[in-house]
Amino acid sequence: MGCRPRIPAGMVELRNYIGGNWVDAEGNRRIDDVNPATGEIIASVPQSSAADVARAIDVAHKTFEHWRKVPAPKRAEIMYRVGTLLRERKEDLARKMTREMGKVLVEARGDVQEGIDMAFYMAGEGRRAFGHTTPSELPNKFAMAVRDPIGVAGIITPWNFPMAIPTWKTFPAIVLGNTVVFKPATDTPMLALELVKIFEEAGLPPGVMNLVFGSGSVAGEVLLKDERVRLISFTGSNEVGRHVASEAGLGLKRISLELGGKNAVIVMDDADLDLALDGIVWSAYGTSGQRCTACSRVIAHEAIHDQLVERLAARVKTLRLGDGLLETTDVGPVINRGAAESIDRYVEIGKAEGAQMVVGGGIASEGDLAKGSFYRPTLFTGVRPDMRIAKEEIFGPVLSVIKVKDFDEAVRVNNGVTYGLSSSIFTQDVNRVFRAIRDLESGLLYVNAGTTGAEIHLPFGGVKGTGNGHREAGVAALDFFSEWKSVYIDYSGQLQRAQIDA
Repeated sequence: MGCRPRIPAGMVELRNYIGGNWVDAEGNRRIDDVNPATGEIIASVPQSSAADVARAIDVAHKTFEHWRKVPAPKRAEIMYRVGTLLRERKEDLARKMTREMGKVLVEARGDVQEGIDMAFYMAGEGRRAFGHTTPSELPNKFAMAVRDPIGVAGIITPWNFPMAIPTWKTFPAIVLGNTVVFKPATDTPMLALELVKIFEEAGLPPGVMNLVFGSGSVAGEVLLKDERVRLISFTGSNEVGRHVASEAGLGLKRISLELGGKNAVIVMDDADLDLALDGIVWSAYGTSGQRCTACSRVIAHEAIHDQLVERLAARVKTLRLGDGLLETTDVGPVINRGAAESIDRYVEIGKAEGAQMVVGGGIASEGDLAKGSFYRPTLFTGVRPDMRIAKEEIFGPVLSVIKVKDFDEAVRVNNGVTYGLSSSIFTQDVNRVFRAIRDLESGLLYVNAGTTGAEIHLPFGGVKGTGNGHREAGVAALDFFSEWKSVYIDYSGQLQRAQIDA
């Protein structure tokens, strides 16, 4: 064991939460949690060893046998208390979120609100979680299907929605009777800590929720490979998602992957351009473009293309960079310096490919912005569908405009990427709307709205390279976190053979 590192006065020192106890990680290796707007170090975060994660799994595995037998309405009562506490602390949680990952305060409040909504929704499922009854084909026989919990769920979450996404995953898992080992992103540990503290205060029994901080390469790998973990729910990049599927699949675990997006807003020649502009700007530059549902492509009908580009460029130029806690800020920082540099490489690729950068570009370095990780909101025109900036996920405030001649070409361009998360179309033509519903390859579709704004009572997820077919939120989440059990009760008093005896 090495010497315990000295923690500066005033800095929050985080610990793992295992079996109802806040415990140090083995070896005391730590990293800094940094405010991306100011460069301020706000917390010291443990980096768990494989042994730390194994201990959390062991506790969750042993606790499952008790927790699965707690009546679901009783589990739901705890979830309702979680929702109440989230609602009471919404403003404080939102401000902590803005300090930790940078999104402007109004967006951080929305992030917490998703957690509140999910808590109350899943609390309701504690008295529902409906199964099925169905007629049997044989006399004096009853047939039904019920839901069973599965076991230990490994929950691996990203940094861009540090309250919403963990609640999408942990709340249905727990209400349905599973236990959890939760590994949050290394960039946003504070919000994970606050969520687990709320579970603790709400009366969740020790061992049901366990929190381990650490890297994906160490802590995450243990969750993927330990045979006692029966479910993996992961949100992140396509590249890492493929690794998760490969490693966890060897153990025949149930795996839910929510991966990237290359989402487009289609603007037709009959669109309300004022409304389309609002939807595009919010979708492309909200959260500094760091949403899996962010709009990174505008597919514009040639009849309105030039006018749309002119007005869009004017709007983007007015967006103000800054600390998300300031009311004057429109666009906050990106998550860290490495992300800003990655975005800048894509911008240089776009210019090299022949696209015209009409607004933005570059890491902001003037004044207080130099202390943080800010990237200027950027707009490209003259983009072809085969360019890398039109096909690859950039995950930053970079928007590409592609000109098309008609609706059919717009559909082809929209579908011509490897992802399929969110699509949007602005049009007044109801016939086009229904053709879009039929033809656009995406798990989410918005009509006369941007590509963001999913509500928690509908399934969330995408097609193609965006995931592996599972959905989060709504009733669909119940199917991932529970196992169907078909039950046949024969009260005939004799052996009846289905499909054999007429």
